[in-house]
Amino acid sequence: MSWQRPDGRQPDQMRPISFEQGFTRFAVGSVLAKCGDTQVLCSVTVQPGVPKFLTGTGRGWLTAEYRMLPAATPQRQERELLKLSGRTQEIQRLIGRSLRAALDLEALGERTLTFDADVLQADAGTRTTAITGGFVALADAIANLLQQGVLERSPIREQVAAVSVGILQGEPFLDLNYIEDVAAEVDFNVVMNDRSGIIEIQGTAESRSFSRTQLNQLMDVAQKGIQDLLVAQRQALQGTSL
Repeated sequence: MSWQRPDGRQPDQMRPISFEQGFTRFAVGSVLAKCGDTQVLCSVTVQPGVPKFLTGTGRGWLTAEYRMLPAATPQRQERELLKLSGRTQEIQRLIGRSLRAALDLEALGERTLTFDADVLQADAGTRTTAITGGFVALADAIANLLQQGVLERSPIREQVAAVSVGILQGEPFLDLNYIEDVAAEVDFNVVMNDRSGIIEIQGTAESRSFSRTQLNQLMDVAQKGIQDLLVAQRQALQGTSL
């Protein structure tokens, strides 16, 4: 018996995705990204200067922070105040690596972009939604910096998007919600660019090993989902030079 999706989607079908741009007033770029019931506020701010290891190189930097609001899940989560959990640190490093891959850091100059991902509501896929929505917020931020004359040329060199995939009852599925994420035999997060280049793969077998054939199937499903996300990003950014 094959897995029946709780929301009736096809195995290779994304949840509805949307980007509400300009969601906050003071960030240079901000987007409320929604993927199904997962909602992530993506904000970009800019400041002069770079970390010490980049000082004098002429290169810029992007760093990311990720937090989940206490009421983002059915049971309240404690705020991470003095010490970040290993999960939070791992997620924000993934987000930072993924969004830096979209940039020509030399074109950014010695400036630091800080990307904040705040999960307002979680139904799995928070890190992938943060990356996908984060690119839209980043593109909006760069467009605003160009308009203000802060930047002479756009440092964006490629689109970036991310999606989760998994194996349920032996079959590959795209964009898992929470029920599916918990039940998955194999769970992957995949980050790719608009040339189908792989930026990062995070994958693990939760209950049993998987075959090379299944790995290829997961990557095929992930690539399809990312192509859909890239289209949604471009639609949101119509009129913005990528």
